[in-house]
Amino acid sequence: MPEGPSIVILKDAVKMFTGQKIIAVTGNSKIDQQRLLNNKIIAFKSWGKHFLICFKDFTVRIHFLLFGSYLVNEKKDRPVRLGLTFKTGEINFYACAIRIIEEDINAVYDWSADVMNDEWDEKKAITKLKKLPGLMVCDALLTQEIFAGVGNIIKNEVLYRICVHPESKTGKLPAAKMNALVKQARVYSFEFLEWKKNYELKKHWLAHTKKTCHRCELPLIKKITGVKKRRSFYCEHCQLLYDK
Repeated sequence: MPEGPSIVILKDAVKMFTGQKIIAVTGNSKIDQQRLLNNKIIAFKSWGKHFLICFKDFTVRIHFLLFGSYLVNEKKDRPVRLGLTFKTGEINFYACAIRIIEEDINAVYDWSADVMNDEWDEKKAITKLKKLPGLMVCDALLTQEIFAGVGNIIKNEVLYRICVHPESKTGKLPAAKMNALVKQARVYSFEFLEWKKNYELKKHWLAHTKKTCHRCELPLIKKITGVKKRRSFYCEHCQLLYDK
């Protein structure tokens, strides 16, 4: 599943189509495709894992789910979910969920919750976390209403970086650890972005899919954790469990 930084890369890759009119629409998506035809794109935006194609009176939301993908000025030999053609090129989306948002997206999306957005607000994130004291931090980081854009890779790397066990309870974190959790969710997301742009993301992983703790030289634990039941990779020796 793409994480927030990957959607930012997509937004940058298609920004040359901003202001252009769609001259052809293809694909097997169930939305009213004719509504897009001859319509001009006002802006491309991202919120967490959502890619947003903004028109004057509506927005097309694309969610890549687990296996979604896209190509710019290219096509795959497989069914297109939504293909948009412009005078200067095309964008093709595959295996994703697509729907039209009629409302003002500024009313739909809380930009201050998006770790990649200029409006990101650490204080709001901390306030939200304090209202969920019984939540495991592994679930908290994946809660999009708090950390839009954070996925499982970022979760594992942030918790390893700040030395916190994934099954710790948010309400038991010391203030310094709570602040570090929120700060590093954003910091690591932007590092993720740069590493992915340079095709070197995996070489920077310290915990995700790894077998040995580079700090302790002990085996890392691999376990399905939290109510979201996602894979966690962590060191029981240096990642402290805050649950009492």
